[in-house]
Amino acid sequence: MDHDFYIKEFIEACNSISQKELDNLGLRLSVQTILESVALKVYKPEWSDNPLSPLNASGRIFFSVWINDKTIKEERLYYNIHALKLRKLKGYKIAGRDFAQSFRNSFIKHQKDWNNVSILFGPLTLMEGWINLKQDTIQNDLSGLVENFIKIAPVIDETLNLFISK
Repeated sequence: MDHDFYIKEFIEACNSISQKELDNLGLRLSVQTILESVALKVYKPEWSDNPLSPLNASGRIFFSVWINDKTIKEERLYYNIHALKLRKLKGYKIAGRDFAQSFRNSFIKHQKDWNNVSILFGPLTLMEGWINLKQDTIQNDLSGLVENFIKIAPVIDETLNLFISK
């Protein structure tokens, strides 16, 4: 896999996304190499147990799109939403399974907007899917997935609000 090529493509896709729209929702973007994959992550610092280092926090929620040698062979670009160790989030009392089920109940009405998506996972993966990998449209495909996530990011906030500590 040509990591430099895909990092460039992922960064260019990020540059095409409206910063104003991201700022309005408090969302941030990151492109990095993780476990031999190039990944684009969308996250909100408040969705972590360490807002100063949200990408490395043990408890966190984020949307990710990634590519690696295996996905290239499959000609697919994978995406998902992870919810890791939510019990560590300050100000909330969250059982992972309860959060996942609440999120999925709300996500169902948006599910039609996501290609090849499934919610049949444990509590750490709220949803996961894939789109066909097309080298000539990868930037547009990536930005399209992020735009789709921007539409459902409020569902995460609404779900978190159900678990605020009293």
